[in-house]
Amino acid sequence: MLVKTYSAAVNGLQVTTVTVEVSLIKGVMYHLTGLGDVAVREGRDRIAAAMQYNGMKFPRADITVNMAPADLKKEGSGFDLPLAIAILAADGQIPADTLGEYMMIGELGLDGKLQPAKGVLPIAIKARAEHFKGLIVPKHNEREAAIVNNIDVYGMDSLADVIALLSRQREYQPCVVDTRDEFYKQQYDFDLDFSDVRGQETVKRALEVAAAGGHNVIMIGPPGSGKSMMAKRLPSILPPLTLRESLETTQIHSVAGTLKQGSALISQRPFRAPHHTISEVALVGGGMNPMPGEISLSHNGVLFCDELPEFNKHTLEVLRQPLEDRQITISRAKYSVTYPASFMFVASMNPCPCGYYGDPTHHCVCTPGQIQRYLNKISGPLMDRIDIQCEITPVPFKDISKAQPGEPSAAIRERVIKARDIQTARYKDFKGVHCNAQMTERMIHQYAELDNAGMDLLRMAMERFSLSARAYSRILKVARTIADLDASDRVQPHHLAEAIGYRNLDRGDWAER
Repeated sequence: MLVKTYSAAVNGLQVTTVTVEVSLIKGVMYHLTGLGDVAVREGRDRIAAAMQYNGMKFPRADITVNMAPADLKKEGSGFDLPLAIAILAADGQIPADTLGEYMMIGELGLDGKLQPAKGVLPIAIKARAEHFKGLIVPKHNEREAAIVNNIDVYGMDSLADVIALLSRQREYQPCVVDTRDEFYKQQYDFDLDFSDVRGQETVKRALEVAAAGGHNVIMIGPPGSGKSMMAKRLPSILPPLTLRESLETTQIHSVAGTLKQGSALISQRPFRAPHHTISEVALVGGGMNPMPGEISLSHNGVLFCDELPEFNKHTLEVLRQPLEDRQITISRAKYSVTYPASFMFVASMNPCPCGYYGDPTHHCVCTPGQIQRYLNKISGPLMDRIDIQCEITPVPFKDISKAQPGEPSAAIRERVIKARDIQTARYKDFKGVHCNAQMTERMIHQYAELDNAGMDLLRMAMERFSLSARAYSRILKVARTIADLDASDRVQPHHLAEAIGYRNLDRGDWAER
């Protein structure tokens, strides 16, 4: 008897419907075709144990399984459930008349329990597009899949429950999630707030500008000056995710298997802070079965690299292309996978090897040459992609003890949102451009044009501080953002002056002060 069930294979964010075909004839062999990996092939033993535990028999027959399309590689243990159901139906132990209505995915434990699966959200989107009546997933994944409307999602605990559903032995209610309520409920609930930061008004202003324009930023200062503390609070002042961005971000985390159990949509912008020992593959993605890396997991959010010079230099260099293109393509011999990687890059570092260059309370023992070599660990092309360079000085104890609580994140966020709204309206006709950091050279000349006073100021700054040519467009982008925060149509000289102050590392004499 020939029986078909339906599942799906995830390749990057692309999903392909997989038809699991099972044929039983007299014999004792088990044949699996269709490029299943080791986890798929080992599924036969898990399926046999699960059937026996639940009072069913693994057929004593010649079983041929084909997973179509046969030329597409199938990876992971999520095919256990459709395989088990197809084998049982082909053996006549369960009815086969309803199998064509459902797509299903799930790994089987030896006791028949369904284990969580990866990539359930994009699979649910594919199931709806293919007009399946329902999607059967492990109980742990039901809320993740149920955010997709117009398809019935059934979260099952075990193989026995799935059989009862397909055999109509029991009535099960599909899981229902109010997508918009789920999305808006946690958008403004942050554990960290800028009101906890005492002093450091200049740095908070720089982070506000960075958030308003989507600019990459690096903070340079001695140990204990608050670099990490402020970076961790950056998501609390970024504009809230749109529903489209939330779905896109959730799909990436679904494929990577990093969604929390029972969660549905990701409502807040991701904040990823990899350790400096991270490998190139872990950062950009890849591996034998290409998976998203940290840059894709921080899509629509923040990638924070603490102690930037401690990262492997080759690892940092792989950031250059994603920072420019806002996506990463992982190529293999037979296929390639593309993941989005539009993130805000935030980094922090000490100013010198000992850490105390420029600290008024500690004596620096580093020579100008040592300081310059330390800074040179960050290549020019990478530094070229960082718009704002901000120096931090530790707040003295007497000022910390007297300082009032800082401005709350909610107040800063309101200003950031207003500036982003201006940019959204400005770039509505430009595909893929949503904020000032994404402006092209032509757009800079169109929207950040300077008057004579501004041009004179910029010329004087570049000559006096020996600013490099690469700093020119970065200064104009940041100045445009500062003008947007002021709701100004044109970039004024005082906007430009503030932007010039955020290019400290470009000064030729920075290490010799």
